[in-house]
Amino acid sequence: MDAPRARNPQAVLFACGLNSVRSPMAESLLKQMFPQALYVKSAGARKGELDPFAVAVMAELGQDISGHKPMTFEELEDWEGLNFDLIITLSPEAHHKALELTRTMAADVEYWPTSDPTDAEGTREQKLAAYREVCDGLSMRIRRRFAKVGAASG
Repeated sequence: MDAPRARNPQAVLFACGLNSVRSPMAESLLKQMFPQALYVKSAGARKGELDPFAVAVMAELGQDISGHKPMTFEELEDWEGLNFDLIITLSPEAHHKALELTRTMAADVEYWPTSDPTDAEGTREQKLAAYREVCDGLSMRIRRRFAKVGAASG
């Protein structure tokens, strides 16, 4: 019997509220872990502006997301279609949007509740710490979720 295809997805979409912090971070992390194995994109329920703290935290890991252009689900659909077999949502808003979309497409949706570091108060260093925490959490979940992908492609 064939396993459900989302267990080893070919195309993954990360989604959050504005596609400015969490989903671009997750997109970059997954791309770096499995550069050849997967097609990865990110989108937001609404359109935001790329967050400079997200860029700074990813740069600490040697990943440059400064060229990321936040996109909504609709823009992504217009641009290239929504041909994903797994959508991972990081915020409630994105989750509802993804569930709406998947009524008409064959994609699995997984919800990974991820706090929004833009709510962090305090000094620049305290804010960066909140972003690092989100990044570390995403990195850990991605590694766990996609561990078999690396083994399958390598």
